[in-house]
Amino acid sequence: MVRDELYITVPNLFRCPISMDVMRSPVSLSTGVTYERTSIQHWLESGHDTCPATMQILQSKDFVPNLTLRRLINLWAQSHGPASPASPPSLSSQQLTSLVQYLETENEKFNQSLLHSLSKMVDFAKAGDENRKFLANFNGFVPAIVGVLNREGVEIEVLESVIRVLDLILPQNGVKEQLRQLLTKSNRNCLSSIRLLLQKGSLSSKIESARVLDSIALEAESKRLIAEKEGLLSLLNDLLSSETDQNLHGVVFSCLASVSVTRTVKAELVRFGLVRVITTTLLNPDTTIWLAEKCLKLLSTIATCAEGRSAISEEEKCAAAVAERLMKVSRSATEDGLAVLWSVCCMLGDKRARESVMRSHGAAKVLLVMQSGYGEGNFVRRMCGDLIKVLSVGLGLGLSYDTKTLHIMPC
Repeated sequence: MVRDELYITVPNLFRCPISMDVMRSPVSLSTGVTYERTSIQHWLESGHDTCPATMQILQSKDFVPNLTLRRLINLWAQSHGPASPASPPSLSSQQLTSLVQYLETENEKFNQSLLHSLSKMVDFAKAGDENRKFLANFNGFVPAIVGVLNREGVEIEVLESVIRVLDLILPQNGVKEQLRQLLTKSNRNCLSSIRLLLQKGSLSSKIESARVLDSIALEAESKRLIAEKEGLLSLLNDLLSSETDQNLHGVVFSCLASVSVTRTVKAELVRFGLVRVITTTLLNPDTTIWLAEKCLKLLSTIATCAEGRSAISEEEKCAAAVAERLMKVSRSATEDGLAVLWSVCCMLGDKRARESVMRSHGAAKVLLVMQSGYGEGNFVRRMCGDLIKVLSVGLGLGLSYDTKTLHIMPC
């Protein structure tokens, strides 16, 4: 009880927006938002070019120490003494060993006791990155907790705690690979548990489950297992219409893009009506940049099959919605958008799509992309050249570009 009261007294300003830990070395981005140095370094080094809190595209990835906030945090920590909430709940190696042994038991009639043990792990993992690293590196912990997913008849509350712990430790080194290996050996029982969570779990559990699926789709075999699990793809697609949360939509789009490696899977997603869902999301003015980027990634994947290109062409506002997002998202997402436009305007040669792009001033945006630092011979520059050529026909500009190179391999 005392710990809960101390926890409430922590000023939100002192917590890193990424890790939610009290910051020790706060630094500020060009957007003015302050983060823990190690957390924002990991974010930027992972390839992101946006501010995590605001999703604004960063003009510069440089950050500066927030010395004023650091002094305030130090003063606050001194006044609260050694019982500061920065000190996480404790879990000794001996306690964790006992918990792992308990998880490994074959007894299936222990759900309430197991739930209590898992709740302790969740609290411990939430308390800080060092705790999450301790759990991830502890011998036998990941296999033991995944083993719970592999059982039948486990209560939904227990499954939710398991997936929450896994989601918390996913960023730690080696965890994703361990999960992938364990999944391929589980005879798909783990996927059945995840499917149940996506179907009946809380909103946060659905988000965590989709994120775990996305993270383990690392190579062809794991992607195939996920895509072929009965009802899993349709369930993920149904969440896009039954739920309105943008975070859930984003992780679902990302997961579907990760597993869409065969024409069969892509065609199935097209039959689900996914192109219309993506178009609606892109047209929504309240859609965040992060979610729009997930949409463009998935749409560029779908556009590599004939069924996908036809669906994009038939969706009246799709091409215009994609063109509207160019240069308003990250560089990689803009390239995804260009690939979509190229596939329908150049490869498919769809007149309606070209007219739609022209009406949304897409030619000018494509030209801006072309002039934004892509050198001669770069495939993005070549796609831009192809697009400007076919769009200029409708505009009567008479421009000429070489279009001999195929940029998307059809399947």
